[in-house]
Amino acid sequence: MQNIGHHVSRHGLDDLGLNKLGNVYWNHAAPSLFEEALARREAILSASGALVAYTGSHTGRSPNDRFVVEESSSKDDIWWGNVNRPISEANFERLLAKLRKHYEGRDAFVQDCYAGADPAFRLPVRIVTEHAWHNLFARNMFIQPPADALADFKPSFTVLQASSVNADPATDGTTSGTFIVVNLAKRMIIIGGSAYAGEIKKSIFSIMNYLLPPQGVLPMHCSANVGNSGDTAIFFGLSGTGKTTLSADSSRKLIGDDEHGWGPNGVFNFEGGCYAKTINLTHEAEPEIYDLCHAFGSIIENVKMDPISRAFDFFDSSLTENGRVSYDISKVPNAVMSGIGGHPSNIVMLTCDAFGVLPPISQLTSEQAMYHFLSGYTAKVAGTERGLKEPAATFSTCFGAPFMPRHPTVYAKLLGDKMAQHNAKCWLVNTGWSGGGYGVGQRMKIAYTRAMLNAALDGRLGQAKFEADPNFGVLVPTSCPDIPTEVLNPKSTWGDGGDYDRQARDLTQRFEKNFTQFEAHVDAGVKAAAIRAAA
Repeated sequence: MQNIGHHVSRHGLDDLGLNKLGNVYWNHAAPSLFEEALARREAILSASGALVAYTGSHTGRSPNDRFVVEESSSKDDIWWGNVNRPISEANFERLLAKLRKHYEGRDAFVQDCYAGADPAFRLPVRIVTEHAWHNLFARNMFIQPPADALADFKPSFTVLQASSVNADPATDGTTSGTFIVVNLAKRMIIIGGSAYAGEIKKSIFSIMNYLLPPQGVLPMHCSANVGNSGDTAIFFGLSGTGKTTLSADSSRKLIGDDEHGWGPNGVFNFEGGCYAKTINLTHEAEPEIYDLCHAFGSIIENVKMDPISRAFDFFDSSLTENGRVSYDISKVPNAVMSGIGGHPSNIVMLTCDAFGVLPPISQLTSEQAMYHFLSGYTAKVAGTERGLKEPAATFSTCFGAPFMPRHPTVYAKLLGDKMAQHNAKCWLVNTGWSGGGYGVGQRMKIAYTRAMLNAALDGRLGQAKFEADPNFGVLVPTSCPDIPTEVLNPKSTWGDGGDYDRQARDLTQRFEKNFTQFEAHVDAGVKAAAIRAAA
């Protein structure tokens, strides 16, 4: 085994059983990893100098292939079920042995990095990959220690990934050839059978979601930014709701676009980079993200590119709706380089309502905020998934159920306590449809959503008159600067008020049915805030 790199840890890979490796590339920076990825034909180069990778059949996460090892030290703390599927310690060892065997005589790429910008809560992690471009992804997405700390770097968690290694469901206890397995006792994550880079970052997010709540820190699937007056805002939202887009606002500084903790010192980013969706990306609507798709050091994942001109077609979804760009947050012109902000003044919960019945913006009481946090509603639209013919309501608790190892009420209680302690306001924002559902109405204009958010964050919207929505109970402003009044009331944008009422009744029933799983775990205030379907 030959170590190639200036920043080699004294704490090597022997404890992983990886002692028969070829060359080991320790903590290489972007230029070297670019060269290796291109030389090994793992990726290709765009006209503007970004690295372009294609991940085959896996163009998104595989939630049905994610497992948590059932072992004595953690099993009583895990929210077992469809989200956290148990796997035996024996099957974990069998899969780990396959990875070790695969790496014998092969080169490996290693990145030592941190998850968590707050030094009091950061997690040292080691990412070991078989491909250079996955290692560059890890370098982009996590926080780099100073060079003089790398020699003594000792990881608290290790990710061992090899996309070309497949499980055997018949003998390994998996559901397919793909596996993402978390072992909290061994402080390891093993990944195989998928080249989708997002599995690496989301596995570490899941670990932070397990470790932080006992320390009084709320881990959040959210973006965060800060205004000129120092006011911090956080943006919860599932994929496609606008979390990255709306937090990347040139008038505010970006803390991070996806994963944060809310601790005793305020909000802190878990990551050192961004992983933005690229479908239908334009310079006019999202200039910062567009420009970073054309920058050296960025990784473009599963986006169509002309083979001759090497220009991107962000409107081509033939590969996937989930094309992505990964870039170091230091490349963002108005980033908060410390990754730390104050306690949030405003909390924004984003939903893409494809049924077109939720108000475009509304204010929530603290009890309603906990209710909507536990609900985690958005809607998928026809064409985004195979076989999906009409809008489908999706409820992902805490706006990130696939990454929550503990029971959702653990996170909801932390949210309620922190909102009360710091007097934070909460806004529910619908970035979906208006004037009718998907196929009839129109998607809410980004310019309108930005104007409403700006008014909420700078305090102007708080001066408006509010009325309770008759279906959802949320408080809807009757006016907002720079927004036509009729846009604020969703029913008034529909041609037929009766159609609106029927669709709203259908959605409230979906909310009510989903929330039955939590009713036994919440207090009377949250129960009273729950949406009750009309008879």
